[in-house]
Amino acid sequence: NGLFGSNDSCTRAQIVTFLWRAAGSPAPKGTAKVPADVLPGSYCYDAVAWALENGIINGLADGTFGVNNTCTRGQSVTFLYRALKGIASGSASFTDVKSDAFYADAVNWAVASDVTNGTSNTTFSPNADCTRAEIVMFLYRAYQGK
Repeated sequence: NGLFGSNDSCTRAQIVTFLWRAAGSPAPKGTAKVPADVLPGSYCYDAVAWALENGIINGLADGTFGVNNTCTRGQSVTFLYRALKGIASGSASFTDVKSDAFYADAVNWAVASDVTNGTSNTTFSPNADCTRAEIVMFLYRAYQGK
């Protein structure tokens, strides 16, 4: 419809495509087994293949990528953290981020790097859906000066 859709939920395919484009849209090497729900020729196919090859993303437990699944705050900072090869520093100490969660280091990095902060003083809300506007702000802040 010609609109950006700022308040629309951001899908996993969309955030991976944003990251891939921020990296210069590199051609995938063809070494990744791309899940069947990512259709060859789709707008996100090369992005998903590249992100899998570079360890930025993983598939879901059911063997799919989850192309149309909404990306959560925990997933989004993890993808950014991996794409930028972030180094976790400090401890954000949110009550809803357990130290062994897959996104724990990424949350610490995102807060320390001023990519984002919590949804309150004590919570990060890692399972909350991200909007397209939130993802773009995360990307903007993460890539400043790079």
